[in-house]
Amino acid sequence: MKDTKSRSKIVLYIAMSLDGYIALPDGSVDWLYDVKGDGGDNGYADFYDTVGTVLMGRLTYEEVLKLSDDFLYAGKPCYVLTRSLAKHQQAPHVTFTDEALSELVPRLQEQSEGGVWLVGGGQLVQAFMREGLLEEAIIAVIPKVLGQGIPLFPEGTLPSTFELKEIERRGDIVLLHYHL
Repeated sequence: MKDTKSRSKIVLYIAMSLDGYIALPDGSVDWLYDVKGDGGDNGYADFYDTVGTVLMGRLTYEEVLKLSDDFLYAGKPCYVLTRSLAKHQQAPHVTFTDEALSELVPRLQEQSEGGVWLVGGGQLVQAFMREGLLEEAIIAVIPKVLGQGIPLFPEGTLPSTFELKEIERRGDIVLLHYHL
């Protein structure tokens, strides 16, 4: 059981193109696979070990399902936010919810045995920033210009200032560690 005074941080960990996109217009992330990184997983496993709970939007969830036959986050509680809860049957390893962020997030922070990973996408990032819920961001800048796609910060995102804590190089990839 967690100490009543401690709560898990909300961390955005995401890859972005040089021009600010997290996915192609159709939602695919195939452009991530041929990037010269560190020859390993570019720090993903180390980050994932710090995660207690996974949180993502429905569109991101649908793209995650295309990446592997096995659900990538099966070993951790995973919540998928959706506006149309009635359309989704519960799935193994996933809890669909339309709960307000102001109620869901504090509860997950109390329950989580590690950080709460905000996987994406852009609309959810925007909502977390609007509610003041995002605490850290680790953004992997991929050395590609896509020219179009789904932006990390969609139009209408509140102006914000991030505080740079660390810069990490993994081959041609740069990981920017920010506190908000």
